[in-house]
Amino acid sequence: MTTVDSNPGTSAGPGHHDEGSYLNSKYGPIATVWDWMTTVDHKKIGVMYLFAVLFMFFLGGVAAIGLRIELLEPTRIVDGEVTGAALSFLVTDGPVSQASAGKAYNQVMTMHGAIMVFMFIIPGIPASLGNFFLPLMLGAKDVAFPRLNLASWYIYVFGSLFGVFAIATGGVDTGWTFYTPYSTTTGGQPQVIAMVLAAFILGFSSIFTGLNFIVTTHKLRAPGMGWFDMPLFIWAIYSTSIIQVLATPVIGITLLLLVFERVLQIGIFDPGLGGDPVLFQHFFWFYSHPVVYVMILPAMGIISEVLAVHTRKRIFGYRAIAFSSLAIAAISFLVWGHHMFTSQGELAAMIFSFLTFFVAIPTAVKVFNWISTLYKGSITFTTPMLYVFSFLFLFSIGGLTGLPLGALSTDLHLHDSYFVVAHFHYVMFGGTVIALLAGMHHWWPKIFGRMYHENGARLGCLLVFVGFNVTFFTQFFLGTQGMPRRYASYVDEFQIYHEISSYGSFILALGFVVHLVVFLHSMFLGEKATQNPWGGLTLEWETATPPIEHNFHHEPVLTHGPYDFDEVVPPGWDPKDYPLPEPPPEGSKH
Repeated sequence: MTTVDSNPGTSAGPGHHDEGSYLNSKYGPIATVWDWMTTVDHKKIGVMYLFAVLFMFFLGGVAAIGLRIELLEPTRIVDGEVTGAALSFLVTDGPVSQASAGKAYNQVMTMHGAIMVFMFIIPGIPASLGNFFLPLMLGAKDVAFPRLNLASWYIYVFGSLFGVFAIATGGVDTGWTFYTPYSTTTGGQPQVIAMVLAAFILGFSSIFTGLNFIVTTHKLRAPGMGWFDMPLFIWAIYSTSIIQVLATPVIGITLLLLVFERVLQIGIFDPGLGGDPVLFQHFFWFYSHPVVYVMILPAMGIISEVLAVHTRKRIFGYRAIAFSSLAIAAISFLVWGHHMFTSQGELAAMIFSFLTFFVAIPTAVKVFNWISTLYKGSITFTTPMLYVFSFLFLFSIGGLTGLPLGALSTDLHLHDSYFVVAHFHYVMFGGTVIALLAGMHHWWPKIFGRMYHENGARLGCLLVFVGFNVTFFTQFFLGTQGMPRRYASYVDEFQIYHEISSYGSFILALGFVVHLVVFLHSMFLGEKATQNPWGGLTLEWETATPPIEHNFHHEPVLTHGPYDFDEVVPPGWDPKDYPLPEPPPEGSKH
């Protein structure tokens, strides 16, 4: 995509070429910590975000395992005693009652949902990999507003602390959607307010990050890089940023009104005070459905990058994929009503049902183009590519199972059942988290300068794929047979499905433990990575590994497209790693 002049005589200044990796420390331990705390380097901020969101993923995962342990058997009363209440110790020191068992389950379910949605999956890819690679892929030295970038990091930390405070001081049992009247009448007032304010504060971090990325994309592209010379990951992050900036203020105002209602007893959403609970649902989902695409669009961008590099092939339908990202961003604002088919009029439900099917079209365009890119590609079965195949399989199931939920006749039966839980996880986990794992394995050598143990990573991928399907595919059967979601108890006929689902979650957790070991081994004992271990053509592979503090020694100049694998030798390319095909024999027609 570029040529970078390596002539030292054209350096930007004396000693510029002596600049070391962004990871190199020039100070003692305390000064190094302070340097990271006050840095405006987008790469360091991206790394801090990466570790923070992975820690939040760990907390949310612990809560998920707790839920699955609770659901191994139903909560019931036998001879006057409550059995199967594995989580009841969280809310009572005395005899366990069915009410206390249900309250404990609700608290852990709320903790799982709130952490995973607001503290992990929304900021997950844009704030970590987006922060690290967007300026590099554009040929810029940093984001447009480096100090605003640092501010967004501290706002994220501050908001997350509010959420952790709510959990540590007794928990919240409102559900992660904060529906009224649960959020105005249940749980301890300080805890509920703290959790709602956590989501409110985290919204500012999203807005600042989105603004930064939009301006960076418009103003800091390398010379010669037009809009249709950008990598598709940039298109995905750019589209995501538009949604973040436009949709997040809605949820911010809504949650602030919720706090006012709780504290001042003003009737806005609570029907007991003369408010309208359906109004809250409209406000909440007007933000929260577009934010589903904040979660999945960056994941789609990762898939496009990894797929092209690891098939050694030009991406099929570049412009179609780029425009489909913008189309998804636009249409996502029009489909919030499908979350409320059971609480709105027939005409509104019919319109939202049509729009729900309509938003699937640009997503299907992407899937079609990815599969077409695979055709006749030189596929390498590396861990990132295995996660791409996992994504295509799991996300397709998630998308196809959304069709019965978008159709009014079938949604009436499936609404608020475990079918919705399974569908949501196939889209969000099978889509976003799987793509994040693909991106982490793809860019890990560039971020930390070390390779990981390939077979160990493949084993982790296998465990994650198997564990995920065992956990959530069984929940489709639960939903179609009538098992409602968010219940700690159930009839005996459902127990076998819950047992299978719980055992699957243990396999899934084991897969993440394997990945943790692989990554830790890589950081301390991994083989040193070359500049371009996969043979990519986008700008991040032009820099040193790990990148220098200011990204490039010289301003990169565009000379070719991001996916011109048939025409360009990748920078830092090692012929022994990627041998050229044998030339045709003389006299051959080919």
